[in-house]
Formats: sequence, structure tokens, C-alpha cells
Amino acid sequence: METKWLEDFVSLAETRSFSRSATLRHVTQPAFSRRIQALEAWAGTDLVDRSSYPTRLTPAGETLYSQSLEMLQGLQSTRAMLRGHNSAGQDVIEFAVPHSLAFTFFPAWVSSLREKFGPIKSRLIALNVHDAVLRLVEGSCDLLIAYHHDSQPFQLDADRYEMISLGQEVLAPFVKADADGAPLYRLPGRAGQPLPYLGYAPGAYLGRVVDLILKQSSTAIHLDRVYETDMAEGLKAMALEGHGIAFLPFSAVKKELRVKKLVSAGAGLEMTMDLRVYRERPTTRAAAKNPAQALWNYLESQAAPKPPGKPRLGGA
Repeated sequence: METKWLEDFVSLAETRSFSRSATLRHVTQPAFSRRIQALEAWAGTDLVDRSSYPTRLTPAGETLYSQSLEMLQGLQSTRAMLRGHNSAGQDVIEFAVPHSLAFTFFPAWVSSLREKFGPIKSRLIALNVHDAVLRLVEGSCDLLIAYHHDSQPFQLDADRYEMISLGQEVLAPFVKADADGAPLYRLPGRAGQPLPYLGYAPGAYLGRVVDLILKQSSTAIHLDRVYETDMAEGLKAMALEGHGIAFLPFSAVKKELRVKKLVSAGAGLEMTMDLRVYRERPTTRAAAKNPAQALWNYLESQAAPKPPGKPRLGGA
């Protein structure tokens, strides 16, 4: 039995909706349902009454719900105590960062911090966006750095989490240049001759943003998906070899653009995203004294003033 199953179950008990809880837990609804079923298999009994709407718990489910709250709270308290014993690592700031940002944005950003903020000790945890968000939700990192677009919000509770904008990033289509420096393939393509397309794997955050770009295009785009991966660096490597068109963050390709190894595959198909850092709001005075808090204070001082009113995290 995995603790995330209990967290899923608690969410379901509180929302009474498989779809709503799947969104809050940053998984697809089929994956969420499978995890609830796995918990029921472990428990050896039905926990959810699926004949009713909204969803209700069975008597066994009600019992497990109350016990789950106690168990999860106990685990959180135990982890906090264990971390308190790890004095040697208290000055290390742990970052959960999606792969694309880990390879491109993060190294240059840390260099900038060392010049303006001062030296920091950091631990980078590179993950897909879904797992990076879960790291924050589960309390397994100090800070989360991620892209944000209003069409693909993170459902983070603004009472529990806070956010600072670090700037903006442009996602656009790029392709290898031919011998004359012109695009090897040029959008939009033709119905009878679709262009080779290097796409993100289903469920990838940047893939959903690309889908929105293509959907909003005023011109029909003709693409033939010939390769996919969930990593922007993987798409860039394939594009550099001339295998097709890839939608990539500008920060990932600026060096290749400068030497014309990659060029734009077509104008008017860009999307601007925010680059944000998130954290769980500190609840103790001791937390306010650690290096992560000092860095947060610095980032807040560098950010643009926030408009009045309650902040919206990840567009939620």
C-alpha cells in the first residue's frame, strides 16, 4: 500500500468527485480510479459506493477516511522530526524542476543568483511537471519552479501555497536550417504533404500548450507525428538532426538559433508562458530563518508588485 493512495482517498472523500480529485491530485481520471481500486484491493472491501452521485463512502470507507487522516498527519509529523535531525543538510535548498527547465533555465538562474543574492547550496530534483508538482504537495522539496499558462493551471490552494513570477518564456516551432540557412520544413504544410512533427508524449505539460497553439491557429496546420517524448531536450536533439519540427522553449534553443543550427519553422504560432516559483507557506517561526526563506525574501523583492486581492496560484 502506498501513502499516495491514502492521499487520493482522502481527496475523494472530501470532494465526492473522481474527476475533481483527479485534477487536484494532478493525474488523469483513469489513473486516479486505478489507484482507488488498488487501495480497495489492499483493504479487501469496497470503500466507495459507486451507485450514488455525488460519490459516497461505504461504512468501511468512512472508517478508513478517519484513520487515514490520523495516519497521514502522523507521517507528516514524523518526517518533520526526522528532517530536524538532519542538521548537515539544513542549508541546502531543494528544488523540484521539470526536465526542460533543469537543462536550460536553472543553471543560468543559479549563476545569476550567486552574483546578485549570494552563494547558495542547492539540490536539483528533475522530474516531469506532474511529479514535480507532487513533490511540492507532498512536502518533498523547498521550492517548485515550473511553467504556467492560464489554459493549464496547477490546482494549488492559495491558502496553503504562494507563488512568485520569475519572468516569461516563449514556446514556438523550430526546425533545422538547410545549407542556405532556410527552414528545412516550413509551416503550415499542406493536406497532401504533412510536415514531420516531433511532439511531446501524451499528458506532457508543454504538449498541452502546443495543442492549444495548434487549436487556436487561424490557418490549418498539417503535421505528421513521427516521434514523441516528454522531454524538450529530446525533441531538440531530433530537430537538430533534421527529423522534423518541434515546439521548444526559447531558452532551450537560443544558442542553436544564434549559430543558425535551428531556425523558426513559421511565425504566428508562439505562446508566452509565465515562469513561476512556488512554495508551501511556512507555518513556524523557525522556517522563516532558513536559507530557503532568505532566498524567497530576495525573489519577492525582485518581483513586480502584486495587484491587491487574494493571489491566484497556477491560475487556480
